[in-house]
Order: sequence, then structure tokens, then C-alpha cells
Amino acid sequence: MAFENKFIQQRIEKAELLRAEGINPYANNSQRNTTIAKFLNVNSDVAEKENQRDEKRHYIVSGRIKLFRIMGKASFIKIEDESGMLQVYVARDNLPEGFYNDTFKKNIETGDIVEINGFPFVTGKGELSLHAEGVKLLTKAIAPLPEKFHGITDKETRYRKRYLDLIMNAEVRKTFKIRSKVISLTRHFFEDKGFLEVETPMMHPIAGGANAKPFVTHHNALGIDRFLRIAPELYLKRLIVGGFEAVFEINRNFRNEGMDATHNPEFTSIEFYWAYKTYKDLIKITKEYFEYLFDHLDLPTILPYGDLEVDFSEFKEIPLIESLSVIGGVPEDIVNDKEKILAYLRANKLEAKSEMTLGQLQGELFDGFVEEKLINPTFITEYPVDISPLARRSDVNPEITERFELFIAGREIANAFSELNDPVDQYERFKAQVESKESGDDEAHEMDEDFVEALSYGMAPTAGQGIGLDRLVMLLTNEHSIRDVLLFPAMKPLHNEHANDKNEENKTGE
Repeated sequence: MAFENKFIQQRIEKAELLRAEGINPYANNSQRNTTIAKFLNVNSDVAEKENQRDEKRHYIVSGRIKLFRIMGKASFIKIEDESGMLQVYVARDNLPEGFYNDTFKKNIETGDIVEINGFPFVTGKGELSLHAEGVKLLTKAIAPLPEKFHGITDKETRYRKRYLDLIMNAEVRKTFKIRSKVISLTRHFFEDKGFLEVETPMMHPIAGGANAKPFVTHHNALGIDRFLRIAPELYLKRLIVGGFEAVFEINRNFRNEGMDATHNPEFTSIEFYWAYKTYKDLIKITKEYFEYLFDHLDLPTILPYGDLEVDFSEFKEIPLIESLSVIGGVPEDIVNDKEKILAYLRANKLEAKSEMTLGQLQGELFDGFVEEKLINPTFITEYPVDISPLARRSDVNPEITERFELFIAGREIANAFSELNDPVDQYERFKAQVESKESGDDEAHEMDEDFVEALSYGMAPTAGQGIGLDRLVMLLTNEHSIRDVLLFPAMKPLHNEHANDKNEENKTGE
């Protein structure tokens, strides 16, 4: 903290002057008896009164000063609490002698948190306000707020100093309230469906549950490395083996990958597993889940998302292979021919490695030509086995799995499948993933022999699903960067941060 800043020094001096006057600049005896929103609601009738004031009503409100307008013997300030903004009229003659000129005007300023007691009245311009009969400083802010009253627009500042972003931008607070409500509603929805909320380890001996590069940490007491979890899937399925029939977990996952508009190294998801169900049952419950959210959030069925309009009134289904031609425009005669797909991808300057399997190449076609076109909610079903190491094979076609991914506004929101519960098949697929890892795929799944052993005791037919809650909140709040729905997103260090890394480099260079 740079206390050398002259503006901060001036505010520190004001805090000392207040102490000299016997005023604690960091008081801890607030008497607030209402919020700003409640004050405005309860007193909405004051405008209809003959003199447009009611001195018999008395309130004590508290909040941060966001605007300060001095007019000689009286001032108008605007204070804000979590519930809203309120105009306050502060007049010299309504306060103790000397307080207005010697304390209020000189040492209280924008950014300070104050407590006001007084009565409601309506100004000549028709604004319901609070007529102050007493002002008490609760917290002296020594760092001045940004000059722009209407908020901070610089994204770097907003993300690095989220507390300042929340102070200055009411819409940001609204977004995070919606996020909190979405998570709460998600929990209630699954509890009402009979699911049990559980907690599984955050540090894993094997990086499993999804194809991704993990973060590595070290457990000093055990003397071994551990991986921050990529996904809770394999532990949740162990619980199904153990006899629970419907479980879910809402928590953080960690993936040591690149960052962009939809990816953050740590993110929030819900994963749930349901015994004696199939992926078709998950399609049904997913639709019910969205209906539940939209009903409880009071959202219309058509939501804007940037330049798009997303219609949630209907969820479509289409198999992945079919989508390549029907939606992606890929010629039908190449979608099942490895060599033709390789040529097609290369002609369109997309990734095309000859060592990729047919299923992997079909996945590349989907990523390149279909995904961004899926605007309205669409379940893409029947994924190739090669890109679905944990999903159950179709009984009709063993080359595909009983799996879907839900796409909305061109982005994946959910991933689900009928779970693979054949331990021998699972072991063979893990082996294939290990071979891929040895060939250079650092995101391939590792062998998890303990999980295979768990399956060998028998897991009931089960369906499981993961929903990315960060991306879901982005959709519901019309935000286009995952950083806008994370209170504290990962940021590249500033030049003066993590100096130890530089020192370490110097040591190795000596």
C-alpha cells in the first residue's frame, strides 16, 4: 500500500484530526435500523402528504458516500448500501453547533461510510430523500474513489481490484447476486429430486475424471505429489458403487490450461450421478432444471446474448455424426473416412494429425464446423468412443457412446453420459488413454487401477452429468467473459509480483 500518495496522506491527516476532536474514524457501534431499499419502499407515500415530509417517522441508515454536493449552509450527499442508493439532505442548523462546518465539510468526504439518522421528505425535484438530524462517521476511507461516479470501465482494474469494481458498479453486484442465486437454486433443485449432496477430495493421487492437464502440489506429511482435481467424477462414481443412488457435488475444479473468454484455471461446476438411469433421463432432468431456473429467476424464454437471441423454449437433439453435415456443412461422403477428413481439415487450416483416430478427427470436424453454430439449446448425442473414455458404449453401435453435450450460444454448457460400468472395458480404455499420453497427449487420462477395482465390485447402471456453472451464469447475465462472473479471476502477475520467481532464475544463472 503506497501511503506516500499525497491524496492518501491528506485523508490520513483528516482521520487524525477527527481523533483529535474525539471522533473515532473507525467506529464500531452502528445503530442502523433499516436498509436503503426498505426506507424507500416504506416511505413511498410521503410524496402524497401535504407538506411532503413526515417528521414523526425516524430512521437510521448507513452507507458509503458516493456523491458530495456542498451548498453553503446545506449539502446533499448520496449514500449507498448493498440494497440501493439514497439522497440525504444535510443542513447546518439541524446538526450540533460547529459540526457541519468544522467536521462534516472539512473531514468527511466521498468514499467514507457514514450513519445518518433523520426523517423522510421529498425534494422540490420530487426525489424521496432523508432529512438528516444526525451524522456519524463509521469508516474513514483513506484511499479516494475513482473520479468517475458512473463506475470503472477499465477491465484490468475491475478484475484486479474487484472490491473497487463492486463499490463503483452496481450492475456488477447484481451479476454476482444472480450467480449466488443460481448456485443456491441448483442445490435446492437436486435436493428436491432426492439427490444427496456430498464432498469428495480436492487433491487426487491420479489426475482423473476428464482429459485435461492438472496442477501439481506436494503433500509434505505423506512425502508425495498430489493433483488438484480436474473433476470429481471418479470419486462420485465410487459412491454409486458403495450404494448411494443419487449424489451431487458443487465445487471447484482446476485445470492447468490456457485462459480465454470461457476458461479460467479454477472453475465451478455441478456433477451428479443417478443410478438406474440413462443419458436420456439426464436430457429430461436437464430440461426440468432450466425450467426451474428460469421460473425462480423470473427470466423470459428468449434471452439476449450479445448480438444473439437464445430461445430456451425448445431444446433440440441431434447425433454428432449427423450434425457434421446437417449443421456444419461437411460433405456426407467424408465424415466416416479418416483420410478424407484429414484432407478436409488441412484444406480448412484446422488441426489434422495423421496419428489421430477416426473418432478424434470427427471431434475436430465438430469443433471446427458445428459448435459455434449451436445458438439455441442443442443436445449433441452419440459421441465416438475414442473421445469418450468414461462413457458407456451404445448397445446398438459399439463405435459410439450413450453421451451428450449441451451447447448454447455456441458454447458447451454440460457434458453427460450413461456411465461405463464394465470394468474390463474401462481398463482397456484407460490403457488406450495411457498410450495417447505416451505419444504426447498431455491431457489424456491416466490409468486409475483403484477405480477399475471399484467397478469390479459392480456399479449399478448409472447416468452422470457435469454442468459448468460459470458458463451458465454468463448466459443468464449476458456476460461474455468468464472473468465477469468470477469474483476473483486468475490474472497475469504485474511486474512487481512474484519477485521470488525472478530471484530463483538469478540463482540458477549464477
